[in-house]
Amino acid sequence: MSAKNAGVVSLPGSVPKGVSQASLALADGTVYTGYSFGAQAVSEGEVIFNTSMMGYQEIVTDPSYAGQIVTMTYTQIGNVGVNGADAESAGPMLSGFVVKEWLDEPSSWRADSPLGGYLREAGIPGLAGIDTRSLVRRIRDSGAQVGVISTDPDFQDPAELVARAKVAPGLDGTDWVARVTCAEPYDWNERIWPGVDGQVPVVGGPTERRKLVAYDFGIKRNILRLLVEQGFDVTVVPATTSAEEALSYEPDAIFLSNGPGDPAAVAGVQENVRTLSTQKPLFGICLGHQILGLALGGETRKLKFGHHGGNQPGQDLATGRVAICAENHGYAVDADSLERAGEPVDVTHVNLNDGTVEGLAHRERPIFSVQYHPEASPGPHDAAYLFGRFREMVDRHVAGEQITGAAISRAPSN
Repeated sequence: MSAKNAGVVSLPGSVPKGVSQASLALADGTVYTGYSFGAQAVSEGEVIFNTSMMGYQEIVTDPSYAGQIVTMTYTQIGNVGVNGADAESAGPMLSGFVVKEWLDEPSSWRADSPLGGYLREAGIPGLAGIDTRSLVRRIRDSGAQVGVISTDPDFQDPAELVARAKVAPGLDGTDWVARVTCAEPYDWNERIWPGVDGQVPVVGGPTERRKLVAYDFGIKRNILRLLVEQGFDVTVVPATTSAEEALSYEPDAIFLSNGPGDPAAVAGVQENVRTLSTQKPLFGICLGHQILGLALGGETRKLKFGHHGGNQPGQDLATGRVAICAENHGYAVDADSLERAGEPVDVTHVNLNDGTVEGLAHRERPIFSVQYHPEASPGPHDAAYLFGRFREMVDRHVAGEQITGAAISRAPSN
């Protein structure tokens, strides 16, 4: 039965004895029934899927997932529990979590607590025991859509759930950044996790310090750690910070972070970024990349089901080299719109799956950005060199060189 003519289609999963029934209803009328873990709650959000085979704690704590119900394609989730070191923010940020098989007895010496209790304390509902393959195929074929997840035993009627899903708002036009950005500026100086007794080798970065203002659109902690590794003294500021206030810190450079939702809906940011891009070296990641594209006169568009996972192929057009990238976004910069805007900007990287823009660089100013996540948390480390490339661009700019984003983007990766 097609999504268009679905009506209310119930796709039951398994509900073990001793646990409560839980459901996920999609706006197209499909209802998946399984069992509850996490909080007893009802939540709305855009339903998407993530193909990562590891790093579920980093995913549930990534602020970029605010407003979304995340489905994991990997079958067993929860087997290593959660711990304080792996969180990408203060706690879970997503609207709901859907898995095939939930394991609540973690087998890891690093675990501080099980996943179920972690979600329960944060008020996030979890659904397990459904056919996640069916759900992923539906999203892949029909596109991401709004859904309602309910672990409330008193709200399990399929028709009522579908009715609520049909009227629930999506991501378009909503400023989700306002809900996750920091309230006040703060300094960040934590470096990468050194492992047990220093077993993780830490390569020394630049010794000369550079001042950096990082805009928090939903910033991940591992991004901050890698910026510190590159010798930056990082001041994180709220998304609403004006260009004048950001410049009052006398930074050597500006960073635009990742974040959730529709980039065109983030209030007031485009104008600030447009001003800052004319005065300081600038690097953007994910939502920061999209906002930069908008600030330079481009447009963004919604993808059918987005890119969420650690296996996206991004090609560097200067070298032809392909990096396997971690990505998490539902919108993309429209390449043609940049050309129409007349700004001297190069598309530096593309996604080989669908040809969408993965990187931008300015031909006259020290500005570049990437759509993917070079901090790789979770994901591969193929693109980690970009933090070093950013530091090099800042150093050369400070030294008085007329370095551009396009020139630094053509530099060797190693």
